[in-house]
Formats: sequence, structure tokens, C-alpha cells
Amino acid sequence: MIIMNEKKLYRIYREEGLSVRRRRGRKRARGSRTPMPVPLRPNQRWSLDFLSDTFGACRKFRILAVNDDCCRENLCVVPDTSISGARVARELDALIRIYGKPACIVSDNGTEFTSKAILKWANDNKVEWHYIDPGKPQQNGYIESFNGSLRDECLNEEIFDSLADARRTLALWRYDYNNVRLHSSLGNKTPAEARRTLDYLMASRPARLPHPNTTTIKPKDSRCD
Repeated sequence: MIIMNEKKLYRIYREEGLSVRRRRGRKRARGSRTPMPVPLRPNQRWSLDFLSDTFGACRKFRILAVNDDCCRENLCVVPDTSISGARVARELDALIRIYGKPACIVSDNGTEFTSKAILKWANDNKVEWHYIDPGKPQQNGYIESFNGSLRDECLNEEIFDSLADARRTLALWRYDYNNVRLHSSLGNKTPAEARRTLDYLMASRPARLPHPNTTTIKPKDSRCD
């Protein structure tokens, strides 16, 4: 066993011209952190977040949730064992074909949302991407409220046998959330009804667009105010 002190090791290290590449941080999408107005029409702002659960023998899967913050409508819940930034971009493309392009998207600073794929997607589609401050989920209060409902009413109540079973159960819960359940924040309308009402008002009186509820609900301490 050779014992070598620190100075001798450093001298040999320099004489041999050895070097270790310094690892640099990966470039991530930075987006915007400017305050945003309260959404008053559909597609003015979407919010994104991830949830997780298990199926089978404790095999984990993730769920991508996308909501329209104005009418509280859930646009998709996508469960899969792995969801990358590129997959998020593809799901957003599919939603745009159905609902139209959002003016702004708000999310946390997760790896998928700060990936190069999302940076390129936001630039190509000319969509402003707003990142909340780290450790401040209340700044994305609309999607956090939805996550709580999904967790309490579905994920904590169901035992999934497979990923296909999870997809079926989530699809049924999503339909009930959007088309059956009345939301007090929307004036006792369903999210689907609120979207139809706002779309009609935009088409008939675009200059005067009231929110379905006379009292605007704002997330606590939200930068979106």
C-alpha cells in the first residue's frame, strides 16, 4: 500500500497534465416570472402539474394534469410509467388541436417542464411559459386545488390493478369532474358549461366578458394576481 501526501499527489497530478472536466449545469428553460392577470376567458392560461400513484405490485406511475384556469376545466389527465418533457410537448400539441392555443402556461420548476423539449416547444408555438417560485405551490393554486380533489376522491379511494385500469378510472372521474359536478366557484355550473357560456359571450360580446362567478376567486399569495 502506497501512502502519498496531498502535496506530492498534486505535484504528480500537474506534471502528468491530468485534468478533470468540471461538470456544468444543464441549460434549462427559464420562462417568465412576471405577475399574470386573473384569467377571464378560456385559453388565457393553462396550468400543469404531476401527480404519482401505484398499480399492481407497488409499481409506480405518474399523471400529467392540464387545466384551464378560467373555467376550471380539466383538459387531460395522462397516466404513464414515464413522462418526459418531449411527451409533455406532444400532449400539449394534441390539446391545442382540440381546444386551441393558450396565451400562457404556468407550472413549477420540475425537470420535465424545464427541459430543452419544452423550451423549444414554447418558442416554436409562441406561448409564454411562467414558472412559479421554487417551494411556492400556492402560486399555482388552481392546479393544486384540482390535484387535491383528484387525490382525495380518486387516487386515495381506488386500487389499480394495471395501468389500463388506472386510465379507465381516471377517464371516468375526469368526465364526472368536467360534466356532472357543479362548482360553486363557477356559479354552480360545471366546467364544461362554464366554457360554453364564456365561448358564447366571447362570440357575441367580445368587449364585455364577465367571469361566470361575480366574485373572482384568487389563489392565496399568487403571482398570478
